[in-house]
Amino acid sequence: MDALNAAGHGALAVDLNAPGSYLNWSIFTISVANLVLIAVMVVIFGAALLLPFPGRHRPAGVGDAEAGGDSPAPDASEAPATAYEMASPYVDADPDSRMWTARVRRRALTLLPPGKLLPDRQPGYVASWIYVFGVASLAALGVAIASGFAIALGGTDWWHTNPVGHFFNSVHLWSVELFMAFMVIHLWGKFWMAAWRGRRWLTWMTGVVAFVASIVECFTGYLSQQNFDAQWIATNGKDAFNATGVGAFFNLMNFGQMLLWHVVLIPVVLIALVGAHVLLVRVRGVSHPLPARYPTLRMPTPTALRELTGRQARAERRTRRAAEAAPWRGATRRYDILKEGTIAALVALVLTVGLASLLSSPDVPPATVRSWVQVAPSDFLGTAASELDGTSGTAGYGPPYNSNGTPQSLLFAPANITGVRQPIDTAKTFVLDPLAKSAPTDPQLAAALRIYDAATPAQQDAWAAAYNKAVQKVTFVNGSPVLPRAADGPVPVMLATELTLARSGALDGDLSAQQPFYGTDFTRPLLFLADGQYYANQAAAMNLTGDTWGVMNETGSYPGQPWLWLYQLWYHVPGWENSFNLDLIAIYMTGLATLLLLLVPFLPGLRDIPRLIPVHRLIWRSWGDRAEGTAEADGDRSARSGVTR
Repeated sequence: MDALNAAGHGALAVDLNAPGSYLNWSIFTISVANLVLIAVMVVIFGAALLLPFPGRHRPAGVGDAEAGGDSPAPDASEAPATAYEMASPYVDADPDSRMWTARVRRRALTLLPPGKLLPDRQPGYVASWIYVFGVASLAALGVAIASGFAIALGGTDWWHTNPVGHFFNSVHLWSVELFMAFMVIHLWGKFWMAAWRGRRWLTWMTGVVAFVASIVECFTGYLSQQNFDAQWIATNGKDAFNATGVGAFFNLMNFGQMLLWHVVLIPVVLIALVGAHVLLVRVRGVSHPLPARYPTLRMPTPTALRELTGRQARAERRTRRAAEAAPWRGATRRYDILKEGTIAALVALVLTVGLASLLSSPDVPPATVRSWVQVAPSDFLGTAASELDGTSGTAGYGPPYNSNGTPQSLLFAPANITGVRQPIDTAKTFVLDPLAKSAPTDPQLAAALRIYDAATPAQQDAWAAAYNKAVQKVTFVNGSPVLPRAADGPVPVMLATELTLARSGALDGDLSAQQPFYGTDFTRPLLFLADGQYYANQAAAMNLTGDTWGVMNETGSYPGQPWLWLYQLWYHVPGWENSFNLDLIAIYMTGLATLLLLLVPFLPGLRDIPRLIPVHRLIWRSWGDRAEGTAEADGDRSARSGVTR
């Protein structure tokens, strides 16, 4: 792995594998890398709001298909002839028109005629860089999928050992970072546009669900890496999933299961959601500008508006909603959707390849039992003794591993519903079974095991507890443990042999081999590692622990997952941070916040924020100026003709 790192970073201008820097404020801790990523996203969003959009100052009516300008608003009587509402050719009275196939085809062409599916015009107010980030998200997603295919060509581990595979992994990492960043900026823009207006609530909801699915996709991707970061995410993330009962079936420490979710199941769901979202955008169109101006509506003066009765006010709101949902009848501008998509894909590809070449990607080797005993053999011996006497974290965990612990509970304990689905007897799994395999060739160990097996459970626990106390003062002579005298029976012989097995790497193989088929389930070795201090100390040195907002961090100085801040936040709320049920609290609160985001179109107060904080004026500022000019011109014409609007 050192050779690979040298090959991957030797010619690079920047090496981000050095320990990262962190900033602290109140309950918040954030890495400089994540802060830089967030700052870049905010700068991009601000630039998209403020930078002029090409062609935005062309007056309506002077452009044509050749020049790429705006076209004037069509007359209402000519509206059915627009390209957006091309009638289906399958409307004759042919007997075949009653067939199910013909009816579905006719309905599809009515909802989504070719003019909507591949439009060449768009409303004139679509003149802001904010509108670019939807296509940019799709382009980055395409690069992520293509680089994922390239990684799959070499198998599940070639990117750990092959420089070419490592490069494709770097492209995959940075394309995912771009995809999530662009998606968040796209979500920001649509919120400030109040893009759910005009019966577009389903478009908003599919976008939010696609964002949530993207987070799950990224999460399973991190778990599939099989490096230290993946291990730590798995052993810590399991607590939240186990508390909800989901961990009995969705095992984060089974990297094979996570890989299949990552490359098969979630991508199918995500692509379906993104496809549905794009089709809804094509069917419903983009939301009209705020504040809505509709020339065909009589707009009451402020005094008259205050004098409206409740019924009149409701009628006015219904009229406005109908106008927002109606097809756009105003000026349009040229829109080459395929050209825009191609440019976005090229930009995303250049950015990801450039970042991958310049910054590579992190890949800290995984922790193993062998690496554990090389660094902290006394910690290993104490942990093994705690597995024997049932005092380790895993031994008292509860479902899904055993029934010895008390699951987290808020009103009820979800883990009790699923029960013990991954049974683990810590003494047998982590100590006795591996030793039994070596006993036939080790007479001293065989004799110690016979003594241990013949004793009562209480005596066995007493021996292990005595050893656990004595091991705190262990010393090593030529690698062999030397402990003070204690009433620990055969345990010293047993655990000295276990230490030898761990040093040789045989114990890693034994724990991973306790599977009926493929060796992709690392639940047992990871639980054993997590019961000791060495593993947590390694994570703390890399700022991956909860007290440093580790769920957002990556190893080294690489940016991580800042969009997970909301989930991490609940672990630092005063009064909750030491709660026994904290994992359930975090899951429930994150779920509630996600539900609120999903239901924004229906929640008074939340849905009104874009009207109260007029960020939309920056998005549609050029259109607003044009609309004001048009309105003034209409007023002048009306005054000259004696017509009052």
